[in-house]
Amino acid sequence: MKAPTEKINVRFYSGGKASGISESVIREEPVEIFLNNRRAATIACTGIHLEELAAGFLRSAGIIRVREDIEKITVSAEKSRVDVLTKNGAISKPGSPEIFVMSSGTKSKGSKGPKDSITSDISIPAEKGVEFMEVLLSSSKLHRVTHGTHCSALADTEGIIVLRDDIGRHNTIDMLGGYTLLNDIDCSDKIIVKTGRVSSEIAEKIWTMGVPIIISHSVPTSEAISILREAGITLIGHVRGGSFKVYSNERRIRF
Repeated sequence: MKAPTEKINVRFYSGGKASGISESVIREEPVEIFLNNRRAATIACTGIHLEELAAGFLRSAGIIRVREDIEKITVSAEKSRVDVLTKNGAISKPGSPEIFVMSSGTKSKGSKGPKDSITSDISIPAEKGVEFMEVLLSSSKLHRVTHGTHCSALADTEGIIVLRDDIGRHNTIDMLGGYTLLNDIDCSDKIIVKTGRVSSEIAEKIWTMGVPIIISHSVPTSEAISILREAGITLIGHVRGGSFKVYSNERRIRF
């Protein structure tokens, strides 16, 4: 696996003086995802956790629904390529003759999450929303080094289980979607904690995962709020300085 950062020489200006320094920058590369030997997508990413990224991306698109749908995943970091073989050999979305080709941050036809809203009765005390964000921000090593990544984490009511960094906020959610898919993790009692804005695409990806609570350092879009309210997902946003706002389904927060 290639290193997620590269060292470059830059000129640093401070206090009226300039000097030469070496700085770590986050790597960006296009990774191609092939589905049953046909190119399905090219995703700009950091090039790490590619198996999870591919599985989660195809899950978000509705092509892979459960782990058993996957025959084999082969990662070639050198070629920046991931090959996914499914057991049914499908190369198009269910009910569509079209080859599936899209980017990570683009909605596809029919990509919206399950029709049924999430009814999980999981809840957390309000102070936990602040605590989770503090832990996330202090745990993101790549961001501390480069200041060039987004970070998302999967948590339960006790704490963070796993976190993923990448240049794309959509990618971090797909990585977690792939992680939970490949490890057969039930998301009905889980929480997503993330740094970036909550867009409609992010909302739909998390709905597809079946996660009932999102905690975000940033804010949502109006379309994301509409989707999350329909989906039955609780969104705690703008978590900063010990405060936050609840944008949807506040019943899961114990004030």
